[in-house]
Amino acid sequence: MRFRIYKRKVVILTVVVVVCGLAFWSSGSSSSSSSSSSSNSVSISNTPVVVQANESHVEKDKDKGKASRPDTDNTTMVYRGIVFQLNFDQTIRNEEKFKAARKKGNVVVVVQVHNRPDYLKLLIESLRKAEGVEGILLIFSHDVWSPEINQVVASVDFCQVLQIFFPFSIQLYPQEFPGKDPRDCPRDISKKDALTLGCINAEYPDSFGHYREAKFSQTKHHWWWKLHFVWDRVRSLKDHTGMVLLIEEDHYLAPDFLHLLRLMSALKEEQYSECDVLSLGSYSHIGFSSKANKVEVKAWKSTEHNMGMALNRDAYQKLVRCTDDFCTYDDYNWDWSLQHLTVSCLATYWKVMVAEAPRVFHAGDCGMHHKKAACMPANQKTKIENILQSSSNQLFPKNLLITKRLPANGAGGVAPHVKNGGWGDIRDHELCKSYLRLQ
Repeated sequence: MRFRIYKRKVVILTVVVVVCGLAFWSSGSSSSSSSSSSSNSVSISNTPVVVQANESHVEKDKDKGKASRPDTDNTTMVYRGIVFQLNFDQTIRNEEKFKAARKKGNVVVVVQVHNRPDYLKLLIESLRKAEGVEGILLIFSHDVWSPEINQVVASVDFCQVLQIFFPFSIQLYPQEFPGKDPRDCPRDISKKDALTLGCINAEYPDSFGHYREAKFSQTKHHWWWKLHFVWDRVRSLKDHTGMVLLIEEDHYLAPDFLHLLRLMSALKEEQYSECDVLSLGSYSHIGFSSKANKVEVKAWKSTEHNMGMALNRDAYQKLVRCTDDFCTYDDYNWDWSLQHLTVSCLATYWKVMVAEAPRVFHAGDCGMHHKKAACMPANQKTKIENILQSSSNQLFPKNLLITKRLPANGAGGVAPHVKNGGWGDIRDHELCKSYLRLQ
Protein backbone atom coordinates (compact mmCIF):
# COMPACT_ATOMS: atom_id res chain seq x y z
CA MET A 1 0.00 0.00 0.00
CA ARG A 2 2.84 2.38 0.82
CA PHE A 3 4.30 1.77 -2.62
CA ARG A 4 1.00 2.58 -4.33
CA ILE A 5 0.59 5.81 -2.35
CA TYR A 6 4.13 6.81 -3.24
CA LYS A 7 3.51 6.14 -6.93
CA ARG A 8 0.40 8.34 -6.80
CA LYS A 9 2.47 11.15 -5.28
CA VAL A 10 5.09 10.75 -7.99
CA VAL A 11 2.51 11.01 -10.75
CA ILE A 12 0.95 14.06 -9.09
CA LEU A 13 4.42 15.60 -8.80
CA THR A 14 4.85 15.04 -12.51
CA VAL A 15 1.79 17.17 -13.20
CA VAL A 16 2.76 19.77 -10.59
CA VAL A 17 5.93 20.40 -12.57
CA VAL A 18 3.83 20.69 -15.73
CA VAL A 19 1.55 23.15 -13.97
CA CYS A 20 4.46 25.20 -12.67
CA GLY A 21 5.59 25.64 -16.25
CA LEU A 22 2.12 26.80 -17.22
CA ALA A 23 2.04 29.14 -14.23
CA PHE A 24 5.19 30.83 -15.48
CA TRP A 25 3.71 31.15 -18.95
CA SER A 26 0.38 32.39 -17.58
CA SER A 27 1.94 35.02 -15.33
CA GLY A 28 3.99 36.27 -18.25
CA SER A 29 0.86 36.60 -20.33
CA SER A 30 -1.07 38.48 -17.67
CA SER A 31 1.79 40.84 -16.95
CA SER A 32 1.61 42.09 -20.49
CA SER A 33 -1.95 43.35 -20.22
CA SER A 34 -0.87 46.87 -19.38
CA SER A 35 1.44 47.31 -22.34
CA SER A 36 1.32 46.88 -26.07
CA SER A 37 2.43 43.69 -27.78
CA SER A 38 5.35 45.51 -29.35
CA SER A 39 6.85 46.11 -25.91
CA ASN A 40 6.11 42.63 -24.65
CA SER A 41 9.14 40.94 -26.13
CA VAL A 42 10.23 37.97 -24.05
CA SER A 43 13.28 35.87 -24.71
CA ILE A 44 12.42 32.48 -26.14
CA SER A 45 14.92 31.03 -23.70
CA ASN A 46 12.36 31.75 -20.97
CA THR A 47 9.95 29.22 -22.44
CA PRO A 48 8.76 26.84 -19.71
CA VAL A 49 9.73 23.25 -20.30
CA VAL A 50 7.57 20.50 -18.84
CA VAL A 51 9.79 18.06 -17.00
CA GLN A 52 8.64 14.77 -15.55
CA ALA A 53 9.76 14.28 -11.98
CA ASN A 54 9.79 10.56 -11.42
CA GLU A 55 13.18 9.72 -10.05
CA SER A 56 12.20 6.31 -8.74
CA HIS A 57 11.32 5.17 -12.25
CA VAL A 58 14.40 6.77 -13.74
CA GLU A 59 16.54 4.73 -11.38
CA LYS A 60 14.46 1.63 -12.07
CA ASP A 61 14.93 2.17 -15.80
CA LYS A 62 18.67 2.32 -15.33
CA ASP A 63 18.64 -0.75 -13.14
CA LYS A 64 16.66 -2.72 -15.70
CA GLY A 65 18.67 -1.48 -18.64
CA LYS A 66 15.70 0.38 -20.11
CA ALA A 67 16.04 3.59 -22.06
CA SER A 68 15.98 6.64 -19.82
CA ARG A 69 13.97 9.73 -20.59
CA PRO A 70 14.98 10.98 -24.05
CA ASP A 71 16.37 14.47 -24.41
CA THR A 72 14.19 17.11 -26.05
CA ASP A 73 15.47 17.91 -29.52
CA ASN A 74 16.27 21.44 -30.67
CA THR A 75 13.38 21.65 -33.14
CA THR A 76 10.85 20.88 -30.40
CA MET A 77 12.40 23.54 -28.18
CA VAL A 78 12.13 26.07 -31.01
CA TYR A 79 8.44 25.21 -31.47
CA ARG A 80 7.81 25.65 -27.75
CA GLY A 81 9.44 29.04 -27.89
CA ILE A 82 7.36 30.15 -30.86
CA VAL A 83 4.12 29.03 -29.24
CA PHE A 84 4.97 30.73 -25.97
CA GLN A 85 5.83 33.97 -27.71
CA LEU A 86 2.72 34.05 -29.91
CA ASN A 87 0.35 33.28 -27.03
CA PHE A 88 2.09 36.02 -25.08
CA ASP A 89 1.94 38.65 -27.81
CA GLN A 90 -1.62 37.95 -29.06
CA THR A 91 -1.08 39.98 -32.21
CA ILE A 92 -4.35 40.62 -34.06
CA ARG A 93 -3.91 40.80 -37.80
CA ASN A 94 -6.07 43.17 -39.86
CA GLU A 95 -6.86 45.01 -36.63
CA GLU A 96 -6.78 48.54 -38.03
CA LYS A 97 -8.41 47.57 -41.32
CA PHE A 98 -11.57 46.33 -39.57
CA LYS A 99 -11.44 48.39 -36.39
CA ALA A 100 -14.56 50.35 -37.32
CA ALA A 101 -16.48 47.26 -38.43
CA ARG A 102 -15.96 45.27 -35.24
CA LYS A 103 -18.40 46.55 -32.63
CA LYS A 104 -18.58 45.74 -28.95
CA GLY A 105 -20.58 42.58 -28.44
CA ASN A 106 -20.05 41.24 -31.97
CA VAL A 107 -19.73 37.48 -32.32
CA VAL A 108 -16.29 35.97 -31.80
CA VAL A 109 -15.71 32.85 -33.92
CA VAL A 110 -13.23 30.31 -32.53
CA VAL A 111 -11.96 27.50 -34.78
CA GLN A 112 -10.23 24.45 -33.27
CA VAL A 113 -7.56 23.46 -35.78
CA HIS A 114 -5.56 20.23 -35.97
CA ASN A 115 -3.82 19.33 -39.20
CA ARG A 116 -6.24 19.20 -42.14
CA PRO A 117 -5.43 22.23 -44.29
CA ASP A 118 -7.73 21.21 -47.16
CA TYR A 119 -10.77 21.29 -44.89
CA LEU A 120 -9.61 24.50 -43.27
CA LYS A 121 -9.50 26.11 -46.73
CA LEU A 122 -13.16 25.15 -47.25
CA LEU A 123 -14.14 26.65 -43.90
CA ILE A 124 -12.35 29.90 -44.69
CA GLU A 125 -14.00 29.99 -48.11
CA SER A 126 -17.42 29.70 -46.45
CA LEU A 127 -16.55 32.44 -43.96
CA ARG A 128 -15.45 34.73 -46.77
CA LYS A 129 -18.98 34.50 -48.25
CA ALA A 130 -20.76 35.25 -44.97
CA GLU A 131 -22.61 38.54 -44.68
CA GLY A 132 -21.27 40.69 -41.84
CA VAL A 133 -18.07 38.69 -41.41
CA GLU A 134 -15.97 41.88 -41.45
CA GLY A 135 -17.26 42.62 -37.93
CA ILE A 136 -16.06 39.46 -36.19
CA LEU A 137 -12.87 38.47 -34.46
CA LEU A 138 -11.79 35.13 -35.94
CA ILE A 139 -9.61 33.06 -33.59
CA PHE A 140 -7.76 29.99 -34.79
CA SER A 141 -6.72 27.69 -31.93
CA HIS A 142 -4.02 25.26 -33.09
CA ASP A 143 -2.47 22.12 -31.63
CA VAL A 144 0.05 21.78 -34.48
CA TRP A 145 2.60 24.35 -35.59
CA SER A 146 2.50 24.06 -39.38
CA PRO A 147 3.84 26.53 -41.97
CA GLU A 148 1.27 25.17 -44.44
CA ILE A 149 -1.64 25.80 -42.08
CA ASN A 150 -0.24 29.20 -41.13
CA GLN A 151 -0.19 30.09 -44.80
CA VAL A 152 -3.87 29.10 -45.10
CA VAL A 153 -4.73 31.29 -42.12
CA ALA A 154 -2.71 34.15 -43.60
CA SER A 155 -5.11 34.18 -46.55
CA VAL A 156 -7.86 35.58 -44.33
CA ASP A 157 -8.15 39.22 -45.34
CA PHE A 158 -11.83 39.81 -44.59
CA CYS A 159 -11.81 40.25 -40.77
CA GLN A 160 -9.59 40.52 -37.71
CA VAL A 161 -7.60 37.35 -37.00
CA LEU A 162 -5.86 35.97 -33.92
CA GLN A 163 -3.91 32.71 -33.75
CA ILE A 164 -3.44 30.94 -30.42
CA PHE A 165 -1.63 27.66 -29.79
CA PHE A 166 -2.34 24.88 -27.30
CA PRO A 167 0.91 24.90 -25.30
CA PHE A 168 0.85 21.22 -24.27
CA SER A 169 0.37 19.49 -27.58
CA ILE A 170 1.88 16.18 -28.64
CA GLN A 171 4.05 18.09 -31.11
CA LEU A 172 5.57 20.15 -28.28
CA TYR A 173 6.00 17.14 -25.96
CA PRO A 174 6.54 14.22 -28.35
CA GLN A 175 8.34 11.90 -25.94
CA GLU A 176 7.00 12.97 -22.56
CA PHE A 177 3.63 13.70 -21.01
CA PRO A 178 1.25 15.13 -22.26
CA GLY A 179 2.64 13.35 -25.32
CA LYS A 180 3.64 9.69 -25.40
CA ASP A 181 6.44 8.91 -22.95
CA PRO A 182 8.34 5.74 -23.91
CA ARG A 183 8.00 4.72 -20.25
CA ASP A 184 4.19 4.93 -20.35
CA CYS A 185 2.19 1.72 -20.17
CA PRO A 186 1.15 0.08 -23.45
CA ARG A 187 -2.58 0.60 -24.14
CA ASP A 188 -3.69 -3.03 -23.84
CA ILE A 189 -1.46 -4.36 -21.09
CA SER A 190 -3.23 -5.63 -17.96
CA LYS A 191 -2.86 -3.63 -14.77
CA LYS A 192 -1.12 -6.59 -13.12
CA ASP A 193 1.44 -6.77 -15.89
CA ALA A 194 1.79 -2.97 -15.92
CA LEU A 195 2.62 -2.96 -12.20
CA THR A 196 5.18 -5.69 -12.77
CA LEU A 197 6.67 -3.76 -15.69
CA GLY A 198 6.83 -0.59 -13.61
CA CYS A 199 5.59 1.73 -16.34
CA ILE A 200 4.79 5.27 -15.24
CA ASN A 201 0.99 5.18 -15.20
CA ALA A 202 0.47 1.57 -14.15
CA GLU A 203 -1.97 2.58 -11.40
CA TYR A 204 -4.28 4.47 -13.74
CA PRO A 205 -5.97 2.50 -16.52
CA ASP A 206 -9.37 3.71 -17.69
CA SER A 207 -12.75 2.13 -16.92
CA PHE A 208 -12.13 -0.55 -19.52
CA GLY A 209 -8.63 -1.45 -18.33
CA HIS A 210 -6.81 0.46 -21.11
CA TYR A 211 -4.00 2.97 -20.69
CA ARG A 212 -3.98 6.45 -22.18
CA GLU A 213 -3.27 7.23 -25.83
CA ALA A 214 -1.97 10.75 -26.25
CA LYS A 215 -3.48 11.24 -29.70
CA PHE A 216 -6.95 10.75 -28.25
CA SER A 217 -6.36 12.68 -25.02
CA GLN A 218 -5.17 15.79 -26.84
CA THR A 219 -8.51 16.89 -28.32
CA LYS A 220 -10.28 17.13 -24.95
CA HIS A 221 -7.29 18.96 -23.45
CA HIS A 222 -7.21 21.38 -26.37
CA TRP A 223 -10.96 22.07 -26.22
CA TRP A 224 -10.96 22.85 -22.50
CA TRP A 225 -7.77 24.94 -22.63
CA LYS A 226 -9.11 26.90 -25.61
CA LEU A 227 -12.34 27.70 -23.78
CA HIS A 228 -10.43 29.13 -20.80
CA PHE A 229 -7.86 30.97 -22.88
CA VAL A 230 -10.44 32.71 -25.08
CA TRP A 231 -12.67 33.85 -22.24
CA ASP A 232 -10.03 34.64 -19.62
CA ARG A 233 -6.69 35.23 -21.29
CA VAL A 234 -7.26 36.95 -24.62
CA ARG A 235 -6.74 40.57 -23.65
CA SER A 236 -8.91 42.05 -26.38
CA LEU A 237 -11.88 40.01 -25.05
CA LYS A 238 -11.49 41.07 -21.44
CA ASP A 239 -14.82 42.91 -21.53
CA HIS A 240 -16.51 40.87 -24.27
CA THR A 241 -20.27 40.85 -23.77
CA GLY A 242 -21.35 38.90 -26.84
CA MET A 243 -21.40 35.30 -27.95
CA VAL A 244 -18.46 33.02 -28.73
CA LEU A 245 -19.17 30.57 -31.54
CA LEU A 246 -17.19 27.32 -31.36
CA ILE A 247 -16.51 25.50 -34.62
CA GLU A 248 -13.88 23.15 -36.02
CA GLU A 249 -11.62 23.07 -39.03
CA ASP A 250 -13.87 20.71 -40.99
CA HIS A 251 -17.07 22.74 -40.64
CA TYR A 252 -18.72 24.80 -43.37
CA LEU A 253 -20.93 27.81 -42.60
CA ALA A 254 -23.92 29.20 -44.46
CA PRO A 255 -23.80 32.81 -45.72
CA ASP A 256 -26.43 33.91 -43.19
CA PHE A 257 -24.99 32.24 -40.08
CA LEU A 258 -24.22 35.57 -38.38
CA HIS A 259 -27.64 36.94 -39.29
CA LEU A 260 -29.27 33.86 -37.76
CA LEU A 261 -27.17 34.08 -34.59
CA ARG A 262 -28.30 37.69 -34.09
CA LEU A 263 -31.95 36.68 -34.45
CA MET A 264 -31.49 33.73 -32.10
CA SER A 265 -29.74 35.87 -29.50
CA ALA A 266 -32.57 38.40 -29.57
CA LEU A 267 -35.19 35.66 -29.32
CA LYS A 268 -33.34 34.10 -26.41
CA GLU A 269 -33.38 37.38 -24.50
CA GLU A 270 -37.01 38.10 -25.28
CA GLN A 271 -38.66 34.72 -24.80
CA TYR A 272 -36.25 32.11 -23.47
CA SER A 273 -33.58 33.74 -21.32
CA GLU A 274 -32.87 30.46 -19.50
CA CYS A 275 -31.53 28.97 -22.74
CA ASP A 276 -27.84 28.23 -22.15
CA VAL A 277 -26.57 27.51 -25.65
CA LEU A 278 -27.38 28.42 -29.23
CA SER A 279 -26.71 25.86 -31.96
CA LEU A 280 -26.53 26.58 -35.67
CA GLY A 281 -27.84 23.13 -36.51
CA SER A 282 -27.66 19.40 -36.00
CA TYR A 283 -26.48 16.53 -38.19
CA SER A 284 -29.95 15.36 -39.18
CA HIS A 285 -30.43 17.78 -42.06
CA ILE A 286 -33.18 16.86 -44.53
CA GLY A 287 -34.10 20.08 -46.29
CA PHE A 288 -34.71 23.80 -45.86
CA SER A 289 -38.32 23.66 -47.02
CA SER A 290 -40.43 25.75 -44.62
CA LYS A 291 -37.74 25.45 -41.92
CA ALA A 292 -35.35 28.31 -42.59
CA ASN A 293 -36.97 30.60 -40.01
CA LYS A 294 -37.72 27.96 -37.37
CA VAL A 295 -35.89 27.01 -34.20
CA GLU A 296 -36.47 24.49 -31.44
CA VAL A 297 -35.68 24.66 -27.73
CA LYS A 298 -34.51 21.30 -26.40
CA ALA A 299 -32.43 19.56 -23.78
CA TRP A 300 -28.84 19.68 -25.07
CA LYS A 301 -27.48 16.42 -26.51
CA SER A 302 -23.84 15.92 -27.45
CA THR A 303 -24.72 13.81 -30.50
CA GLU A 304 -26.98 16.51 -31.93
CA HIS A 305 -25.83 19.91 -30.72
CA ASN A 306 -22.03 19.81 -30.49
CA MET A 307 -21.54 21.55 -33.85
CA GLY A 308 -21.68 25.34 -34.16
CA MET A 309 -22.26 25.95 -30.43
CA ALA A 310 -22.50 29.57 -29.30
CA LEU A 311 -22.40 30.55 -25.63
CA ASN A 312 -22.02 33.71 -23.61
CA ARG A 313 -19.84 34.47 -20.61
CA ASP A 314 -22.52 33.42 -18.14
CA ALA A 315 -22.78 29.94 -19.72
CA TYR A 316 -18.98 29.66 -19.70
CA GLN A 317 -18.78 30.56 -16.02
CA LYS A 318 -21.33 27.88 -15.20
CA LEU A 319 -19.09 25.35 -16.95
CA VAL A 320 -16.06 26.59 -15.02
CA ARG A 321 -17.72 25.60 -11.77
CA CYS A 322 -17.81 22.02 -13.08
CA THR A 323 -14.10 21.80 -13.84
CA ASP A 324 -13.43 18.83 -11.56
CA ASP A 325 -16.30 16.83 -13.05
CA PHE A 326 -15.25 17.59 -16.62
CA CYS A 327 -11.59 16.83 -16.02
CA THR A 328 -12.05 13.56 -14.14
CA TYR A 329 -14.89 12.04 -16.16
CA ASP A 330 -13.51 8.98 -17.93
CA ASP A 331 -14.30 9.94 -21.51
CA TYR A 332 -11.74 11.33 -23.95
CA ASN A 333 -14.49 13.16 -25.90
CA TRP A 334 -15.10 16.74 -24.82
CA ASP A 335 -18.73 16.67 -25.97
CA TRP A 336 -19.62 13.48 -24.09
CA SER A 337 -17.93 14.99 -21.04
CA LEU A 338 -20.19 18.03 -21.40
CA GLN A 339 -23.17 15.70 -21.68
CA HIS A 340 -22.15 14.23 -18.33
CA LEU A 341 -22.02 17.71 -16.76
CA THR A 342 -25.58 18.49 -17.83
CA VAL A 343 -26.91 15.87 -15.42
CA SER A 344 -24.12 15.56 -12.84
CA CYS A 345 -22.92 19.05 -11.99
CA LEU A 346 -24.76 21.96 -13.61
CA ALA A 347 -27.45 23.49 -11.41
CA THR A 348 -29.96 22.90 -14.21
CA TYR A 349 -29.57 20.78 -17.31
CA TRP A 350 -28.44 22.57 -20.45
CA LYS A 351 -31.12 23.98 -22.72
CA VAL A 352 -30.28 24.69 -26.34
CA MET A 353 -31.96 26.75 -29.04
CA VAL A 354 -31.19 25.04 -32.33
CA ALA A 355 -31.91 26.00 -35.94
CA GLU A 356 -34.11 23.48 -37.76
CA ALA A 357 -32.45 24.31 -41.07
CA PRO A 358 -28.73 24.12 -40.28
CA ARG A 359 -26.31 26.96 -40.92
CA VAL A 360 -23.31 24.79 -40.13
CA PHE A 361 -22.34 21.60 -41.92
CA HIS A 362 -19.83 18.88 -41.16
CA ALA A 363 -17.60 18.69 -44.22
CA GLY A 364 -15.06 16.33 -42.72
CA ASP A 365 -15.47 12.83 -44.10
CA CYS A 366 -12.12 11.93 -42.56
CA GLY A 367 -11.28 12.46 -38.93
CA MET A 368 -9.94 10.89 -35.76
CA HIS A 369 -12.17 7.82 -36.04
CA HIS A 370 -12.25 7.46 -39.82
CA LYS A 371 -9.82 5.30 -41.79
CA LYS A 372 -10.73 6.14 -45.36
CA ALA A 373 -8.07 5.58 -47.97
CA ALA A 374 -8.73 9.03 -49.43
CA CYS A 375 -10.53 12.09 -48.10
CA MET A 376 -12.65 14.05 -50.56
CA PRO A 377 -13.19 17.60 -49.27
CA ALA A 378 -14.12 18.81 -52.77
CA ASN A 379 -16.99 16.31 -52.91
CA GLN A 380 -18.27 17.44 -49.53
CA LYS A 381 -18.06 21.06 -50.63
CA THR A 382 -20.17 20.32 -53.71
CA LYS A 383 -22.86 18.58 -51.66
CA ILE A 384 -23.12 21.43 -49.17
CA GLU A 385 -23.09 24.19 -51.76
CA ASN A 386 -25.83 22.41 -53.71
CA ILE A 387 -27.99 22.46 -50.58
CA LEU A 388 -27.33 26.14 -49.98
CA GLN A 389 -27.83 27.08 -53.62
CA SER A 390 -31.19 25.30 -53.84
CA SER A 391 -32.30 27.03 -50.64
CA SER A 392 -30.84 30.48 -51.29
CA ASN A 393 -34.24 32.18 -51.42
CA GLN A 394 -34.95 30.95 -47.87
CA LEU A 395 -31.80 32.29 -46.26
CA PHE A 396 -31.74 35.52 -44.20
CA PRO A 397 -35.22 35.19 -42.61
CA LYS A 398 -36.72 38.38 -41.18
CA ASN A 399 -37.75 36.75 -37.93
CA LEU A 400 -37.72 33.40 -36.17
CA LEU A 401 -40.45 31.12 -34.91
CA ILE A 402 -40.05 28.67 -32.03
CA THR A 403 -41.76 25.49 -33.19
CA LYS A 404 -40.89 23.26 -30.24
CA ARG A 405 -40.35 24.12 -26.61
CA LEU A 406 -39.39 22.03 -23.66
CA PRO A 407 -42.49 20.83 -21.85
CA ALA A 408 -43.26 22.70 -18.65
CA ASN A 409 -43.09 19.52 -16.58
CA GLY A 410 -41.22 16.29 -16.94
CA ALA A 411 -38.39 17.53 -19.14
CA GLY A 412 -34.91 16.72 -18.01
CA GLY A 413 -31.32 16.49 -19.03
CA VAL A 414 -29.97 13.51 -20.89
CA ALA A 415 -27.26 11.36 -19.33
CA PRO A 416 -24.59 9.82 -21.59
CA HIS A 417 -25.68 6.35 -22.59
CA VAL A 418 -22.10 5.17 -22.52
CA LYS A 419 -18.75 6.15 -21.01
CA ASN A 420 -16.07 5.85 -23.68
CA GLY A 421 -13.01 5.73 -21.42
CA GLY A 422 -9.57 6.84 -22.56
CA TRP A 423 -9.34 9.34 -19.71
CA GLY A 424 -8.32 7.41 -16.61
CA ASP A 425 -4.81 8.80 -16.20
CA ILE A 426 -4.43 11.08 -13.19
CA ARG A 427 -1.94 13.21 -15.14
CA ASP A 428 -4.66 14.12 -17.64
CA HIS A 429 -7.01 14.99 -14.78
CA GLU A 430 -4.53 17.30 -13.07
CA LEU A 431 -3.32 19.04 -16.22
CA CYS A 432 -6.91 19.60 -17.36
CA LYS A 433 -7.86 21.15 -14.01
CA SER A 434 -4.78 23.38 -14.03
CA TYR A 435 -6.02 25.44 -17.00
CA LEU A 436 -8.64 27.01 -14.75
CA ARG A 437 -6.51 27.49 -11.65
CA LEU A 438 -3.90 29.40 -13.56
CA GLN A 439 -6.17 31.82 -15.37
